Formats: sequence, structure tokens, C-alpha cells
Amino acid sequence: MKRLIEGFRRFRESYDRDHRQVFEELAERGQSPSAMVVACSDSRVDPQLIFGAGPGEIFVVRNVANLIPPYAPDGHYHGTSAALEFAVLSLQVPNVIVLGHARCGGIGALLERGDEARDDFVSAWMHIARPARDRALAAAGGEPAQAQHLCEHEAIKVSLDNLLTFPWVRERVEGGTLRLHGWYFDIVTGAVTALGPHGTFEPL
Repeated sequence: MKRLIEGFRRFRESYDRDHRQVFEELAERGQSPSAMVVACSDSRVDPQLIFGAGPGEIFVVRNVANLIPPYAPDGHYHGTSAALEFAVLSLQVPNVIVLGHARCGGIGALLERGDEARDDFVSAWMHIARPARDRALAAAGGEPAQAQHLCEHEAIKVSLDNLLTFPWVRERVEGGTLRLHGWYFDIVTGAVTALGPHGTFEPL
């Protein structure tokens, strides 16, 4: 905790002081981010740090394994879906980016546990990516590291498919006012790759 408090002091003495006008303008006129980023909660993957984004530039929601569930307006709690709805309908972001990453613990748990629940929430949440797990295991040929890597990529594709189950997302995509992107951050190398039209990830 001491480190965090010291970090806040440095923020107040330097960044906040140098950017006070930016914060005041954002407070006055509200936010208008150029993109929503759905990222993993992993402490090693900070979208604002990776993309050098300042205050107000990107709207970020983070969850285990950067997953987007299918459209399900059933009255239950849907934090990621609520953030998506706010970003698309209220903020009218022109881009939604699903940002996956290497060495993802949620994907590792999905591959290791399968359908066996050993917890209260994580296993049920990771079930969203079950199709990614099945495809990765079929293609990996029994190689665990390859299965992990493939599943991380396939999970991004699952989330992109799920985005199109939201009627107001599909409407805007088809109307050309919203673009969907699948990006992947390699913690080891620092590289970011983007999902292309042929289903492969290429350098951003």
C-alpha cells in the first residue's frame, strides 16, 4: 500500500499538475473516447500503457481473459455487457478492440480444468471461451504451449463473434459506424498483432 500511496503523490506532483487543464476540460465537457478496449484483468497488461493513451482517449473494461459474453438481457448482472452498451450507445465509440495477450491465466485455467468447476465464478465465466478451447486442442496436437497460444487467439475470435449477437452492435457494424478489432499483446516480446480478414494475426 505504501508504494501505491507514494505513486499517487508522484502523480499529483507531476502528471496531474502538467495535465490539469486536460482533466478540467474532460470534467466539463465529458468523455469522447476513440475506442473501447476489452482487456484482461491481468496486472501485466495495461491498455493505456501499451498504447500510450492519455485521459479520455480510450474506454476500458477489463475482465478475466478479455471475454465478451453473448447477448443475454435476462436481468442478471452483466458488467461487461453493460460497459459495452454504455460505450456503443451512449459514448458512440467508433471502434471496439478485444485485446488478448500471451500467458493468460484464465486461458490456462480453461485448458487445465475444462468443464470441471473448482471455484465459484472463474470456471463458469471461462465457459464463454469453450469453443476456443475445443478448436485449440484439436489443432495443437497435444502440445500444451501451442494449445495455450492458439486458445488465446481463438478466444479473441469467440469474443468478436459474440459482439455481433448484440443487435445494436451488429446494426452499427453493418451501417459502417462501428468497427471491431481483435488484437493480441505478446508480453514476452512486446509485439502487438491484429486479426486479419483471413483469420490470422499479423503485426499491427
